[in-house]
Amino acid sequence: MNLRHATALFTLPAIMALAPIAQTQGGQAAPPAGPRINALVVSGGCCHDYPLQARLLMDAVNRSLNVDWTVVVQGGRGTRGSMPVYARPDWSKGFDIVIHNECLADIDDPQYIRQITAAHRGGPPAVVLHCAMHSYRAATIDDWRELLGVTSRRHTRQFPIPVKIAANDHPVMKGFKQDWVTPVDELYVIEKLWPSTTPLATAVSIEDKSEYAVAWASEYAGTRVFGTTLGHGNDTWSDATFQDLLVRGIKWALKRE
Repeated sequence: MNLRHATALFTLPAIMALAPIAQTQGGQAAPPAGPRINALVVSGGCCHDYPLQARLLMDAVNRSLNVDWTVVVQGGRGTRGSMPVYARPDWSKGFDIVIHNECLADIDDPQYIRQITAAHRGGPPAVVLHCAMHSYRAATIDDWRELLGVTSRRHTRQFPIPVKIAANDHPVMKGFKQDWVTPVDELYVIEKLWPSTTPLATAVSIEDKSEYAVAWASEYAGTRVFGTTLGHGNDTWSDATFQDLLVRGIKWALKRE
């Protein structure tokens, strides 16, 4: 990825502060004009290639939005790691959007979880991706699940997922590919859609034949939340249609649709 500058790049726990793509010698276009967006990506924990996912996400978004990125990779490689980024009550201050891509299923501390969710009450919009839906699932409180807009605790075996558009007129889905089949991915079993959640796309389980949301728009305490359970493997993250879905969701969350 061609970067104008990278002000910091560390190994785990990592924070990468990255700028948008600029004009290159090869003639690549500069980022579009418009107000700059300060975005935080929180990632780390079990099971996924977070540095690669962050780079693919930034490449896709930078084609249409002017973004300054802070990418946090913390929490180790297990399910109980700590995320120092959440240590302060005002951890989200200064960010226009927060993208949650962490995978920490077994953290159940209510104070820790509520410090995350409280920052989104009247704060920045959220985009919640894949294993964020299974993070903090050991908790008995529902605060995180209310922020997500869905409750999920398990997924099917992996398969190429035929996606059905559920809300063609929603700003996220207008003009979206109608016959998309994902690369091999996990279909999350959605136990509950919270009252403020609108399913945008669904898929049918190959195991129980039930239909589950795979993308949705929601609202949490007055802030927009976009979510998708897709995104387990690098093949999905490299897929142009998946990247289009992410960009659409981020634009909607920012009210740039």
